[in-house]
Amino acid sequence: MAIKTIAPKEVSVSEFHNILLSAVAPRPIAFASTIDSLGNINLSPFSFFNAFGANPPILIFSPARRVRDNTTKHTLENIREVPEVVINVVNFAMVEQTSLASTEYDKGVNEFIKAGFTQVPSVLIRPPRVGESPVAFECKVLQIIETGSEGGAGNLVICEVILAHIKEEILDEKGKIDTRKIDLVGRMGGEWYCRANGEALFEIPKPLTTKGIGFDQLPEKIRNSSVLTGNNLGRLANVEKLPSAEEIQAYQDEKLQNLQQSFSGEELLLHTHKYAQELLQAGKTYEAWLVLLK
Repeated sequence: MAIKTIAPKEVSVSEFHNILLSAVAPRPIAFASTIDSLGNINLSPFSFFNAFGANPPILIFSPARRVRDNTTKHTLENIREVPEVVINVVNFAMVEQTSLASTEYDKGVNEFIKAGFTQVPSVLIRPPRVGESPVAFECKVLQIIETGSEGGAGNLVICEVILAHIKEEILDEKGKIDTRKIDLVGRMGGEWYCRANGEALFEIPKPLTTKGIGFDQLPEKIRNSSVLTGNNLGRLANVEKLPSAEEIQAYQDEKLQNLQQSFSGEELLLHTHKYAQELLQAGKTYEAWLVLLK
């Protein structure tokens, strides 16, 4: 397999910027509302963003210096004057308006008005929040870390969440945020976005309270399968223990008789692994093990 290797200093900043944005994705979007010392409001999206702790709750986003002329964003200038920000979450219903708010309007222009968003007063800080956002975090700015002084350099805005506003319509019956209801979007490279909904969503059991057996404990014929993918093997290796010989025999006597009567040798192994793969894709990991073991 051919590999293209690129050193950042051997290409333009713009070219490597595009590589980063295309490869490090999808990225969540911090739709940041800020205010300057004169009361001018700014609203702008940033995809250099994520959560970095829960106690205290920390969010960090980076209004980077513009690559083309090394100027700074109004958001950064506002935060230096008034160290407060509302980080509004972006979902599919508001993504086009959010993109419009990224337009580089003149300083003092209110993007709430330009992009058609509802300006809702915050409770503990001066900048308003976006009424259409499913979740909005009122934050105080703890620190700004400059990663450089040239065009494209980041400015890490470290924020502590002091209040969260969550629309009840996105909660499940247990009062928790429902991933399917919040309908988030993420930023990709270029003009591309992705939508975290429908078939794009999938679940993987977290090995938090259990210890999976690991790849090294997979039988060789399974680990070297020509059918099972790395994801398939990862799911198999995430179980704590394998079925007993009695369980395997009982299952195969009942469910795999036709397969064993129709095929033998390498052909049987191939079809067995294909059947196990179908079970894994259906979330039936334990049953897949019953098929694979002999």
